[in-house]
Amino acid sequence: MAEAKPQLARNLKSRHIQLMAIGGTIGTGLFLGAGQSIHRAGPAIIFAYLLTGIVCFLIMRALGELLVADLHQHSFVESIDKYLGKTWAVVTGWTYWVCWLALAMAEVTAIGVYVRNWWPLLPQWLPGLVVLVVLLLMNLISVGLFGEAEFWFALIKVVAIIGLIAVGVVLLILHHPTNYGHVSLSNLWAYGGLFPKGLGGFLMSFQMVVFAFTGIELVGMTAGETADPGKTIPDAINKLPVRVILFYIGALVVIMAINPWTAVSPDNSPFVQVFEQVGLPGASDIINFVVLTAAASACNSGLFSTGRMLLSLTMTSNNQRLHRLSKLSRHQVPARAIALSAAVIAIAVVLNMFLPASVFALVSSVATISFLFVWVMIILAHIRYRRQNPAGSAFKAPLFPAADYLVLAFLAMVVVIMLFTFETAIAMGATVVWIMVVYLLTRFSRRTA
Repeated sequence: MAEAKPQLARNLKSRHIQLMAIGGTIGTGLFLGAGQSIHRAGPAIIFAYLLTGIVCFLIMRALGELLVADLHQHSFVESIDKYLGKTWAVVTGWTYWVCWLALAMAEVTAIGVYVRNWWPLLPQWLPGLVVLVVLLLMNLISVGLFGEAEFWFALIKVVAIIGLIAVGVVLLILHHPTNYGHVSLSNLWAYGGLFPKGLGGFLMSFQMVVFAFTGIELVGMTAGETADPGKTIPDAINKLPVRVILFYIGALVVIMAINPWTAVSPDNSPFVQVFEQVGLPGASDIINFVVLTAAASACNSGLFSTGRMLLSLTMTSNNQRLHRLSKLSRHQVPARAIALSAAVIAIAVVLNMFLPASVFALVSSVATISFLFVWVMIILAHIRYRRQNPAGSAFKAPLFPAADYLVLAFLAMVVVIMLFTFETAIAMGATVVWIMVVYLLTRFSRRTA
């Protein structure tokens, strides 16, 4: 008799999924990286975020249709297994696992850096270790605690962005004087037009913009633990465009209306600059707290996603050692898989004392490029699903098949753009090698099984 599929606790509520959907699109890339993005493309960065946001919405609609088509799935990897085959499902699953491990390792290191802004004498490894242990315990106790933590982490980020936009609107209404004139929407085009860096600068900005959206598919890992996935997941996905326009586009417009893009520092958070404009005491401390919570959020998501991915990868494994990782605890969470993932992430606590930051930057680049591969596999699975089921599911993705092919073309464009930067070109090569090795090992193990 076939072993029964592990049944996860459906303790994630609608508000958890809603805020996770927001949190998946807002990270340190906006709070710290917006200055560098603006410096690279000027006001054209707004259009880069808008286009990428549309593409990510189409990816999420394709993912949503796959999930709604079978509400008993633990994750989107099961859809890839069903429509693209076991081998590609395994390759995608292990790649996604490594993606989140690498990102979580980088964020654990970042937590130490952020905390040392307040306490410089504190060992850099200590804050990351403390946060990792606390998040591990929360993830082991209950998926509901994970949801609560992610809810509040996301809420802090949302409040920070709404605060920025509110300050900007007030300054616009008051026509507030600055060192560069006055706060005005005309600042967006008064310094070289909307595309001051030309088409080249606009295109090169996409590698940073796409990085900001990695993790957006995390909602696809919650299907097995959502109280009402048939309603909650579509609702969260459908609200994504409004959030992208409000949070990303709104924040960028406000930043460049207050300070012309030429005055935005690529090395500092533009959020700090905006809050300092109104004399907010401790603006840098506030943003440091926000990016600290964003890093903790990414680490929390990393523990959740890697644990669930290991569950999906090992629950049907013929290897008994691997299969044991799929065992659920009495709280109905994959405790062994989560603990193993945490142990790997904890390596960063030791490594960040010896390895230079450039190594972690390379690892993060590999992880982010790997996310592009995961997105491609989701779209290919959706294309195969719709060919086999022309009527679609109750949550039908729009504009099929044109939308899916548009997404693939966009992702191919981003890959080509990344080849023009030395660091990302190396990361691209490393990712291709990783995918080939996992593919060949999976094929070989299946033949010898």
